[in-house]
Amino acid sequence: MNARAKISANAPDPSPARPEGRRTGSPIPTVTLKPGHVRPVWTGHPWVFAQAIARIEGGALAGDEVKVVDPHGSTLGHGLYTPRSAIPVRIYTRDDAPIDGALFRRRIERAIQHRRDLGLPNHAAGHETTAYRLIHAEGDGLPGLVVDVLGDVAVVQIGTIGVKRREGIVFDALSELLSPRAIVDRTSVELAKKEGFEAAAGVVRGDTSLDRFTFMERGLAYEIPLALGQKTGFYLDQRTLRARVEQLAHGRRVLDAFSFVGTFAMAAARGGATEVVAVDESALAIEVGAECARKNGLLGRIHFQREDARHALSRASAEGGFDIVLCDPPKLSPTRGAKEGALGAYKALAAAGCRATKAGGIFVLCSCSSAVSIDDLARALALGAREARMHAVIFDRHFQGADHPVSAAFPEGLYLKSVIARLEAL
Repeated sequence: MNARAKISANAPDPSPARPEGRRTGSPIPTVTLKPGHVRPVWTGHPWVFAQAIARIEGGALAGDEVKVVDPHGSTLGHGLYTPRSAIPVRIYTRDDAPIDGALFRRRIERAIQHRRDLGLPNHAAGHETTAYRLIHAEGDGLPGLVVDVLGDVAVVQIGTIGVKRREGIVFDALSELLSPRAIVDRTSVELAKKEGFEAAAGVVRGDTSLDRFTFMERGLAYEIPLALGQKTGFYLDQRTLRARVEQLAHGRRVLDAFSFVGTFAMAAARGGATEVVAVDESALAIEVGAECARKNGLLGRIHFQREDARHALSRASAEGGFDIVLCDPPKLSPTRGAKEGALGAYKALAAAGCRATKAGGIFVLCSCSSAVSIDDLARALALGAREARMHAVIFDRHFQGADHPVSAAFPEGLYLKSVIARLEAL
Protein backbone atom coordinates (compact mmCIF):
# COMPACT_ATOMS: atom_id res chain seq x y z
CA MET A 1 0.00 0.00 0.00
CA ASN A 2 1.29 3.49 -0.88
CA ALA A 3 1.88 5.22 2.45
CA ARG A 4 1.84 8.71 0.96
CA ALA A 5 -1.36 10.74 0.98
CA LYS A 6 -3.15 12.14 -2.01
CA ILE A 7 -2.72 15.87 -1.43
CA SER A 8 -5.62 18.16 -2.23
CA ALA A 9 -5.19 20.80 -4.93
CA ASN A 10 -4.52 23.69 -2.55
CA ALA A 11 -2.08 21.82 -0.33
CA PRO A 12 1.71 21.96 -0.66
CA ASP A 13 2.98 19.17 -2.90
CA PRO A 14 5.02 16.71 -0.83
CA SER A 15 6.74 15.24 -3.92
CA PRO A 16 9.23 13.84 -4.60
CA ALA A 17 8.43 10.65 -2.73
CA ARG A 18 11.01 9.42 -0.27
CA PRO A 19 11.14 6.84 2.53
CA GLU A 20 9.29 7.80 5.68
CA GLY A 21 11.22 8.82 8.74
CA ARG A 22 14.24 11.08 8.39
CA ARG A 23 15.66 12.54 5.25
CA THR A 24 18.88 10.92 4.17
CA GLY A 25 21.82 13.14 3.30
CA SER A 26 20.17 16.44 4.28
CA PRO A 27 19.38 18.20 7.55
CA ILE A 28 15.97 17.87 9.16
CA PRO A 29 13.89 21.03 8.64
CA THR A 30 13.78 23.24 11.71
CA VAL A 31 10.80 25.03 13.28
CA THR A 32 11.84 27.88 15.58
CA LEU A 33 9.38 29.09 18.20
CA LYS A 34 8.78 32.70 19.17
CA PRO A 35 9.80 33.98 22.60
CA GLY A 36 6.95 33.48 25.04
CA HIS A 37 5.67 30.34 23.31
CA VAL A 38 8.24 27.84 24.54
CA ARG A 39 6.99 26.80 27.97
CA PRO A 40 3.95 24.68 26.94
CA VAL A 41 6.06 22.64 24.53
CA TRP A 42 8.94 22.39 27.01
CA THR A 43 6.48 21.17 29.66
CA GLY A 44 5.27 18.40 27.38
CA HIS A 45 2.34 19.78 25.38
CA PRO A 46 2.43 17.98 22.01
CA TRP A 47 0.99 20.77 19.85
CA VAL A 48 2.82 23.65 18.21
CA PHE A 49 0.29 26.28 17.15
CA ALA A 50 0.80 28.42 14.05
CA GLN A 51 0.99 31.65 16.05
CA ALA A 52 3.86 30.21 18.11
CA ILE A 53 6.16 29.75 15.09
CA ALA A 54 8.79 32.37 14.29
CA ARG A 55 10.20 30.69 11.18
CA ILE A 56 10.58 27.38 9.36
CA GLU A 57 13.88 26.54 7.71
CA GLY A 58 14.99 23.65 5.55
CA GLY A 59 12.14 23.29 3.09
CA ALA A 60 9.70 21.23 5.14
CA LEU A 61 7.08 19.44 3.07
CA ALA A 62 3.67 18.22 4.18
CA GLY A 63 4.08 15.26 6.52
CA ASP A 64 7.82 15.66 7.00
CA GLU A 65 9.60 15.15 10.28
CA VAL A 66 10.79 18.50 11.66
CA LYS A 67 12.89 19.57 14.62
CA VAL A 68 11.32 22.11 16.99
CA VAL A 69 13.72 24.51 18.73
CA ASP A 70 13.45 27.47 21.08
CA PRO A 71 14.65 30.98 20.08
CA HIS A 72 18.17 30.05 21.20
CA GLY A 73 18.27 26.93 19.03
CA SER A 74 17.87 24.37 21.82
CA THR A 75 15.93 21.29 20.74
CA LEU A 76 12.45 20.87 22.24
CA GLY A 77 11.42 17.84 20.24
CA HIS A 78 10.71 16.31 16.85
CA GLY A 79 7.30 16.19 15.22
CA LEU A 80 5.37 15.83 11.98
CA TYR A 81 4.60 18.90 9.88
CA THR A 82 1.14 19.84 8.60
CA PRO A 83 1.38 23.21 6.82
CA ARG A 84 -2.35 23.74 6.29
CA SER A 85 -3.31 23.12 9.90
CA ALA A 86 -3.82 25.56 12.77
CA ILE A 87 -1.48 23.11 14.55
CA PRO A 88 1.40 22.83 12.06
CA VAL A 89 3.50 20.51 14.24
CA ARG A 90 2.54 17.64 16.51
CA ILE A 91 5.45 16.44 18.59
CA TYR A 92 6.34 12.75 18.81
CA THR A 93 9.73 12.66 20.51
CA ARG A 94 11.64 14.78 23.00
CA ASP A 95 15.00 13.34 21.94
CA ASP A 96 16.70 12.61 18.64
CA ALA A 97 15.03 9.26 18.00
CA PRO A 98 13.73 9.17 14.41
CA ILE A 99 9.99 9.19 13.75
CA ASP A 100 10.06 6.01 11.72
CA GLY A 101 8.31 2.69 11.41
CA ALA A 102 10.12 1.28 14.42
CA LEU A 103 8.85 4.12 16.62
CA PHE A 104 5.26 3.61 15.45
CA ARG A 105 5.49 -0.12 16.09
CA ARG A 106 6.97 0.34 19.57
CA ARG A 107 4.20 2.71 20.55
CA ILE A 108 1.48 0.49 19.15
CA GLU A 109 2.95 -2.44 21.10
CA ARG A 110 3.02 -0.27 24.23
CA ALA A 111 -0.62 0.71 23.69
CA ILE A 112 -1.63 -2.94 23.33
CA GLN A 113 0.13 -3.81 26.58
CA HIS A 114 -1.51 -0.89 28.38
CA ARG A 115 -4.95 -2.20 27.36
CA ARG A 116 -4.01 -5.69 28.50
CA ASP A 117 -3.04 -4.18 31.86
CA LEU A 118 -6.53 -2.62 31.98
CA GLY A 119 -8.12 -6.02 31.36
CA LEU A 120 -9.04 -5.32 27.75
CA PRO A 121 -10.26 -7.35 26.06
CA ASN A 122 -12.18 -9.05 28.85
CA HIS A 123 -13.52 -12.56 28.25
CA ALA A 124 -14.95 -13.23 31.72
CA ALA A 125 -18.47 -14.64 31.55
CA GLY A 126 -21.09 -11.93 31.96
CA HIS A 127 -18.53 -9.15 31.60
CA GLU A 128 -17.27 -9.83 28.10
CA THR A 129 -15.83 -6.69 26.52
CA THR A 130 -14.23 -6.98 23.11
CA ALA A 131 -14.55 -3.32 22.10
CA TYR A 132 -12.09 -0.70 23.33
CA ARG A 133 -9.89 2.21 22.30
CA LEU A 134 -6.47 0.81 21.39
CA ILE A 135 -4.68 4.02 20.38
CA HIS A 136 -5.80 7.38 21.71
CA ALA A 137 -3.65 9.75 19.66
CA GLU A 138 -1.60 12.04 21.94
CA GLY A 139 -2.45 9.92 24.97
CA ASP A 140 -0.53 7.02 23.44
CA GLY A 141 2.26 9.11 21.92
CA LEU A 142 0.83 8.94 18.39
CA PRO A 143 -0.77 12.33 17.60
CA GLY A 144 -3.13 12.18 14.64
CA LEU A 145 -3.95 8.48 15.05
CA VAL A 146 -6.97 6.86 16.70
CA VAL A 147 -7.58 3.12 16.59
CA ASP A 148 -10.58 1.34 18.08
CA VAL A 149 -10.94 -2.42 18.30
CA LEU A 150 -14.51 -3.60 17.69
CA GLY A 151 -14.48 -7.36 18.09
CA ASP A 152 -12.23 -8.78 15.38
CA VAL A 153 -11.95 -5.49 13.46
CA ALA A 154 -9.55 -2.57 13.90
CA VAL A 155 -11.05 0.82 13.03
CA VAL A 156 -8.66 3.65 12.19
CA GLN A 157 -9.11 7.41 12.09
CA ILE A 158 -6.25 9.48 10.66
CA GLY A 159 -6.03 13.13 11.65
CA THR A 160 -2.87 14.47 9.99
CA ILE A 161 -1.01 14.32 6.69
CA GLY A 162 2.01 13.02 8.61
CA VAL A 163 0.15 9.92 9.75
CA LYS A 164 -1.53 9.59 6.36
CA ARG A 165 1.90 9.34 4.73
CA ARG A 166 2.74 6.58 7.20
CA GLU A 167 -0.57 4.73 7.10
CA GLY A 168 1.05 1.67 5.55
CA ILE A 169 3.33 1.39 8.58
CA VAL A 170 0.28 1.60 10.87
CA PHE A 171 -1.73 -0.95 8.89
CA ASP A 172 1.21 -3.37 8.77
CA ALA A 173 1.77 -3.14 12.53
CA LEU A 174 -1.92 -3.62 13.33
CA SER A 175 -2.13 -6.60 10.98
CA GLU A 176 0.92 -8.27 12.53
CA LEU A 177 0.15 -7.52 16.17
CA LEU A 178 -3.64 -8.02 16.22
CA SER A 179 -4.37 -10.30 13.25
CA PRO A 180 -7.76 -8.60 12.73
CA ARG A 181 -10.35 -9.86 10.32
CA ALA A 182 -10.22 -6.42 8.72
CA ILE A 183 -8.88 -2.91 9.14
CA VAL A 184 -11.47 -0.22 8.44
CA ASP A 185 -10.63 3.44 7.77
CA ARG A 186 -13.24 5.82 9.21
CA THR A 187 -11.28 9.07 8.77
CA SER A 188 -13.40 12.21 8.76
CA VAL A 189 -13.67 13.62 5.23
CA GLU A 190 -14.10 17.13 6.61
CA LEU A 191 -11.04 16.88 8.86
CA ALA A 192 -8.93 15.34 6.10
CA LYS A 193 -9.80 18.20 3.78
CA LYS A 194 -8.74 20.75 6.39
CA GLU A 195 -5.48 18.89 6.98
CA GLY A 196 -4.71 18.61 3.27
CA PHE A 197 -5.31 14.98 2.29
CA GLU A 198 -8.05 12.74 0.95
CA ALA A 199 -9.78 10.43 3.40
CA ALA A 200 -10.13 6.77 2.58
CA ALA A 201 -13.33 4.93 3.44
CA GLY A 202 -14.20 1.36 4.25
CA VAL A 203 -12.05 -1.75 4.45
CA VAL A 204 -8.38 -1.04 3.69
CA ARG A 205 -6.98 -4.43 4.76
CA GLY A 206 -8.57 -7.83 5.14
CA ASP A 207 -12.13 -9.01 4.53
CA THR A 208 -13.72 -6.63 2.01
CA SER A 209 -17.12 -8.32 2.52
CA LEU A 210 -17.31 -6.90 6.06
CA ASP A 211 -20.55 -4.96 6.51
CA ARG A 212 -20.94 -4.75 10.30
CA PHE A 213 -19.03 -4.64 13.56
CA THR A 214 -19.85 -7.47 15.98
CA PHE A 215 -18.60 -7.17 19.55
CA MET A 216 -19.41 -7.34 23.25
CA GLU A 217 -19.42 -4.67 25.94
CA ARG A 218 -19.94 -5.61 29.60
CA GLY A 219 -21.70 -8.79 28.53
CA LEU A 220 -24.05 -7.11 26.05
CA ALA A 221 -23.85 -8.06 22.37
CA TYR A 222 -23.81 -5.43 19.62
CA GLU A 223 -23.99 -5.54 15.84
CA ILE A 224 -23.38 -2.14 14.26
CA PRO A 225 -23.56 -1.76 10.45
CA LEU A 226 -20.69 0.09 8.81
CA ALA A 227 -23.35 2.32 7.29
CA LEU A 228 -24.11 3.76 10.73
CA GLY A 229 -21.36 6.35 10.63
CA GLN A 230 -20.80 7.64 14.17
CA LYS A 231 -17.14 8.25 15.05
CA THR A 232 -15.33 4.94 14.63
CA GLY A 233 -18.62 3.05 14.93
CA PHE A 234 -19.39 3.16 18.64
CA TYR A 235 -19.06 5.48 21.63
CA LEU A 236 -16.49 3.47 23.57
CA ASP A 237 -15.62 6.42 25.80
CA GLN A 238 -18.88 6.15 27.79
CA ARG A 239 -18.37 2.59 29.05
CA THR A 240 -17.97 3.58 32.71
CA LEU A 241 -21.00 5.87 32.61
CA ARG A 242 -23.12 3.09 31.14
CA ALA A 243 -22.12 0.90 34.07
CA ARG A 244 -23.07 3.68 36.51
CA VAL A 245 -26.47 4.15 34.86
CA GLU A 246 -27.10 0.44 35.21
CA GLN A 247 -26.43 0.74 38.96
CA LEU A 248 -28.82 3.69 39.33
CA ALA A 249 -31.69 2.44 37.18
CA HIS A 250 -33.38 -0.16 39.40
CA GLY A 251 -37.07 0.61 39.91
CA ARG A 252 -36.90 3.87 37.93
CA ARG A 253 -38.34 5.19 34.67
CA VAL A 254 -35.53 6.24 32.34
CA LEU A 255 -35.33 8.50 29.27
CA ASP A 256 -32.23 8.11 27.08
CA ALA A 257 -32.16 11.22 24.87
CA PHE A 258 -29.72 11.43 21.93
CA SER A 259 -29.62 7.66 22.35
CA PHE A 260 -27.75 6.54 19.19
CA VAL A 261 -28.33 2.74 19.41
CA GLY A 262 -29.64 2.94 22.97
CA THR A 263 -26.56 1.92 24.93
CA PHE A 264 -27.66 3.76 28.07
CA ALA A 265 -31.17 2.41 27.56
CA MET A 266 -29.94 -1.18 27.48
CA ALA A 267 -27.80 -0.59 30.56
CA ALA A 268 -30.83 0.82 32.38
CA ALA A 269 -33.08 -2.05 31.28
CA ARG A 270 -30.56 -4.63 32.45
CA GLY A 271 -30.24 -2.72 35.71
CA GLY A 272 -33.93 -3.18 36.48
CA ALA A 273 -35.58 0.01 35.25
CA THR A 274 -39.36 -0.25 35.19
CA GLU A 275 -39.65 1.67 31.90
CA VAL A 276 -37.02 2.82 29.40
CA VAL A 277 -37.45 5.13 26.41
CA ALA A 278 -34.65 5.65 23.86
CA VAL A 279 -34.93 8.63 21.52
CA ASP A 280 -32.81 9.51 18.48
CA GLU A 281 -33.52 11.36 15.26
CA SER A 282 -31.68 8.74 13.15
CA ALA A 283 -34.03 6.07 11.83
CA LEU A 284 -31.11 3.70 11.26
CA ALA A 285 -29.79 4.18 14.80
CA ILE A 286 -33.22 3.38 16.22
CA GLU A 287 -33.55 0.30 13.99
CA VAL A 288 -30.09 -0.98 14.95
CA GLY A 289 -30.71 -0.24 18.63
CA ALA A 290 -33.94 -2.22 18.63
CA GLU A 291 -32.19 -5.17 17.00
CA CYS A 292 -29.36 -5.05 19.56
CA ALA A 293 -31.92 -4.95 22.37
CA ARG A 294 -33.69 -7.96 20.84
CA LYS A 295 -30.42 -9.93 20.72
CA ASN A 296 -29.89 -9.21 24.40
CA GLY A 297 -33.45 -10.10 25.43
CA LEU A 298 -34.24 -6.49 26.36
CA LEU A 299 -36.49 -5.32 23.55
CA GLY A 300 -39.68 -5.81 25.54
CA ARG A 301 -38.36 -3.45 28.22
CA ILE A 302 -37.26 -0.56 25.96
CA HIS A 303 -39.37 1.67 23.75
CA PHE A 304 -37.31 2.99 20.83
CA GLN A 305 -38.67 6.05 19.08
CA ARG A 306 -37.40 8.24 16.27
CA GLU A 307 -37.78 11.83 17.38
CA ASP A 308 -35.79 15.00 17.93
CA ALA A 309 -34.43 14.69 21.46
CA ARG A 310 -35.41 18.22 22.43
CA HIS A 311 -38.99 17.58 21.36
CA ALA A 312 -38.98 14.39 23.41
CA LEU A 313 -37.71 16.29 26.47
CA SER A 314 -40.46 18.88 26.09
CA ARG A 315 -43.11 16.19 25.78
CA ALA A 316 -41.73 14.31 28.78
CA SER A 317 -41.98 17.49 30.83
CA ALA A 318 -45.62 17.95 29.84
CA GLU A 319 -46.39 14.33 30.75
CA GLY A 320 -44.94 14.42 34.26
CA GLY A 321 -41.30 13.53 33.69
CA PHE A 322 -38.97 10.58 34.24
CA ASP A 323 -36.97 9.44 37.25
CA ILE A 324 -33.71 9.47 35.26
CA VAL A 325 -33.01 11.57 32.16
CA LEU A 326 -29.78 11.28 30.18
CA CYS A 327 -28.60 13.91 27.69
CA ASP A 328 -25.44 13.01 25.77
CA PRO A 329 -25.67 15.36 22.76
CA PRO A 330 -23.34 15.67 19.77
CA LYS A 331 -20.43 18.08 20.22
CA LEU A 332 -21.81 21.60 20.76
CA SER A 333 -18.43 23.39 20.89
CA PRO A 334 -15.98 22.16 18.26
CA THR A 335 -13.55 25.03 18.99
CA ARG A 336 -12.72 27.36 21.84
CA GLY A 337 -13.96 30.23 19.68
CA ALA A 338 -17.44 28.69 19.71
CA LYS A 339 -17.37 28.02 23.44
CA GLU A 340 -19.63 30.84 24.64
CA GLY A 341 -22.41 29.90 22.26
CA ALA A 342 -22.03 26.27 23.23
CA LEU A 343 -22.33 27.04 26.94
CA GLY A 344 -25.64 28.76 26.19
CA ALA A 345 -26.73 25.66 24.30
CA TYR A 346 -25.74 23.41 27.22
CA LYS A 347 -27.66 25.66 29.59
CA ALA A 348 -30.77 25.42 27.39
CA LEU A 349 -30.38 21.65 27.13
CA ALA A 350 -29.92 21.38 30.89
CA ALA A 351 -33.09 23.38 31.45
CA ALA A 352 -35.04 21.10 29.10
CA GLY A 353 -33.56 18.00 30.70
CA CYS A 354 -34.34 19.19 34.22
CA ARG A 355 -37.94 19.94 33.25
CA ALA A 356 -38.20 16.39 31.90
CA THR A 357 -36.95 14.99 35.23
CA LYS A 358 -39.19 14.55 38.25
CA ALA A 359 -38.30 16.37 41.46
CA GLY A 360 -36.06 14.01 43.40
CA GLY A 361 -34.97 12.37 40.16
CA ILE A 362 -31.57 12.12 38.49
CA PHE A 363 -30.34 14.14 35.51
CA VAL A 364 -27.19 13.23 33.56
CA LEU A 365 -25.57 15.84 31.30
CA CYS A 366 -22.57 15.09 29.07
CA SER A 367 -20.17 17.10 26.91
CA CYS A 368 -17.69 15.65 24.42
CA SER A 369 -15.90 18.95 23.74
CA SER A 370 -12.38 19.56 25.04
CA ALA A 371 -13.19 23.30 25.03
CA VAL A 372 -15.83 22.78 27.75
CA SER A 373 -14.42 22.01 31.19
CA ILE A 374 -16.15 20.05 33.93
CA ASP A 375 -16.68 23.35 35.76
CA ASP A 376 -18.22 24.87 32.62
CA LEU A 377 -20.60 21.93 32.38
CA ALA A 378 -21.55 22.16 36.06
CA ARG A 379 -22.20 25.89 35.66
CA ALA A 380 -24.44 25.28 32.64
CA LEU A 381 -26.32 22.67 34.66
CA ALA A 382 -26.76 25.03 37.61
CA LEU A 383 -28.14 27.80 35.40
CA GLY A 384 -30.36 25.44 33.42
CA ALA A 385 -31.73 23.87 36.59
CA ARG A 386 -32.49 27.31 38.02
CA GLU A 387 -34.38 28.19 34.85
CA ALA A 388 -36.40 24.98 35.34
CA ARG A 389 -37.04 25.96 38.98
CA MET A 390 -34.83 23.14 40.20
CA HIS A 391 -31.69 22.88 42.30
CA ALA A 392 -29.09 20.44 40.97
CA VAL A 393 -26.84 18.59 43.42
CA ILE A 394 -23.98 16.82 41.62
CA PHE A 395 -23.10 13.53 43.29
CA ASP A 396 -20.97 11.93 40.60
CA ARG A 397 -18.70 12.94 37.73
CA HIS A 398 -17.45 10.79 34.90
CA PHE A 399 -14.83 11.16 32.21
CA GLN A 400 -13.68 9.06 29.28
CA GLY A 401 -12.57 5.54 30.18
CA ALA A 402 -9.05 4.46 31.08
CA ASP A 403 -8.50 3.20 27.54
CA HIS A 404 -8.61 6.89 26.49
CA PRO A 405 -5.48 8.07 28.38
CA VAL A 406 -4.55 11.75 28.74
CA SER A 407 -1.10 13.29 29.07
CA ALA A 408 -0.82 15.47 32.17
CA ALA A 409 0.67 18.19 29.94
CA PHE A 410 -2.23 18.03 27.46
CA PRO A 411 -5.52 19.08 29.09
CA GLU A 412 -7.24 19.13 25.69
CA GLY A 413 -7.04 15.35 25.75
CA LEU A 414 -9.65 15.21 28.53
CA TYR A 415 -12.56 15.89 26.21
CA LEU A 416 -15.46 13.88 27.69
CA LYS A 417 -17.17 15.03 30.88
CA SER A 418 -20.42 13.96 32.48
CA VAL A 419 -22.18 15.18 35.60
CA ILE A 420 -24.83 13.18 37.47
CA ALA A 421 -27.12 15.27 39.64
CA ARG A 422 -30.08 14.83 41.94
CA LEU A 423 -32.74 17.45 41.27
CA GLU A 424 -34.63 19.20 44.03
CA ALA A 425 -37.63 21.45 43.44
CA LEU A 426 -37.25 25.09 44.46
